[in-house]
Amino acid sequence: MNRLASLGRRLFVEVWTGLDREAAAERARRQKAGLGIDTRPMVALTLAAFILIFQEYWGDRSAFDQLLGDRFARSHWYQLGTLAWWSGAKIAGYGVVPALTVWLLFRGRLADYGCSLRGIRKHLWIYGALYAAVLPFIAVAARTEAFRETYPFYVYARRSWLDLVLWESMYAATFVALELFFRGFLLFTLARVMGPHAIFVTIVPYCMVHFHKPVAEVAGAVVAGIILGTLALATRSIWCGVLIHVSVAWTMDLLALVRR
Repeated sequence: MNRLASLGRRLFVEVWTGLDREAAAERARRQKAGLGIDTRPMVALTLAAFILIFQEYWGDRSAFDQLLGDRFARSHWYQLGTLAWWSGAKIAGYGVVPALTVWLLFRGRLADYGCSLRGIRKHLWIYGALYAAVLPFIAVAARTEAFRETYPFYVYARRSWLDLVLWESMYAATFVALELFFRGFLLFTLARVMGPHAIFVTIVPYCMVHFHKPVAEVAGAVVAGIILGTLALATRSIWCGVLIHVSVAWTMDLLALVRR
């Protein structure tokens, strides 16, 4: 228990304390230089609100049905098309728009928002530990009928290797965009001013994007958001979260396919 408590202090309390000091120093630096209020957090949060509106009303599969359903309803690839729309909306809203904002409006680099691959190898043990911790829960859930009926989202993933590869590639890309948005663009922008409080601000919209899923998964998103947000700021990288998300998603789909 003592070792666990010590690890918890290092991974959370000490990280949060350090982030608080960094944010205070940044605010003092801006004040001393006469730079005024940092408007980037305001821009990021406002943009986040509009991105979430887009995802809710135009980024789901139902929007594909309304706009293009009649044209492709009889196609062999109709369901994959609806998922491609869903995936494309996530990549555009969560990935492309924030990236363009960083480059064109903030005049920054994505590497400064957790996207650098430098040093990722020394943090792979964190990914391995988290995946090992989650795996037993996935294995238990995979025994339920509800799990097998839900995953994979693409019901024709078993039809051919092409179907499986196309779907899983799109699925993985959505998680890259998701992490870039929540644990990269939004979190790093806010943390410069808010320190560790930024983690808890970002878990609110992150929880809300899970609202259409089972309540246990929604509640789990809050815990996952705190852990992954802390790790992203501690390691200055979003890639641990990306690896966890993709590995868990692929594992869930694989187990569901095997059990069918």
